[in-house]
Amino acid sequence: MNKWHNPYRPVRTQVLDSVVETPRIKTLRLRPEEPIVFEAGQFVELTLPGFGEAPFTPSSRPSTHDELFLTVMKVGKVTDAVHRLEKGDTVGLRGPLGKGYPIESFKGREVLVVGGGCGFAPLRSLMYALMERSEDFKKLIFRGGCRTPADMVYREELASWAEREDLDIKLTVDVGDPSWKGHVGTVTTLLDGAGLDSADGIAIVCGPPTMMKFVTAQLVKMGFADDNIYLSMERNMSCGIGKCGHCRLGIYYVCKDGPVFPYGKVKGFPDLWA
Repeated sequence: MNKWHNPYRPVRTQVLDSVVETPRIKTLRLRPEEPIVFEAGQFVELTLPGFGEAPFTPSSRPSTHDELFLTVMKVGKVTDAVHRLEKGDTVGLRGPLGKGYPIESFKGREVLVVGGGCGFAPLRSLMYALMERSEDFKKLIFRGGCRTPADMVYREELASWAEREDLDIKLTVDVGDPSWKGHVGTVTTLLDGAGLDSADGIAIVCGPPTMMKFVTAQLVKMGFADDNIYLSMERNMSCGIGKCGHCRLGIYYVCKDGPVFPYGKVKGFPDLWA
């Protein structure tokens, strides 16, 4: 971001495609008129004239600059309007905003990524960034879970990840059905006996607050250092630049100081998992 960048000005952006992931989740493929270069973990504000704007972490490759993917769950007025967007529609994007993952500091270490439900979207971008340089890490591990098989996003893509030799991936659902042949249980059960390097390893967690709470507690119990556990805390963000105060977390504004935080920086805040 250069010194002349105006954080309030949206970049005119065309909708190239809209893909249904689940009954409540869609992925938009967007082409901004100006490249938006982001780091994994940063976010953008999506502007819809007449409806408002909302923050989303891109789910596309950070190394691709001419297009950008946003995976959006329908939860309110703005996201309702997002789900009605069609090919050829025009929206606005502003960003990138916030701070991403310090991937350079992960070199030479085992990296464990744990995702739950809607947390798969921002982690997709991170996983692309990690897999593009997987030789930099001792081991790359992904553990993901969601409520049911119908809630699993990126099903075909996750299946292709399972074929990679440089990635150890396991998935689970809380409640299975006849179509699901994999593990059944919470995502924390995938961490048991995983043989992870908890003494020096890096763990990254993103998902619903309750899932993040229990996964973080499990990681601490396993021996991960508080500052080696990174939490993605996108929830409750609004303006994106620390003006509205909606995303206040203890002494921090999530949009400006995060949304990525080492657990050691936010541990003990009473509203951490709210």
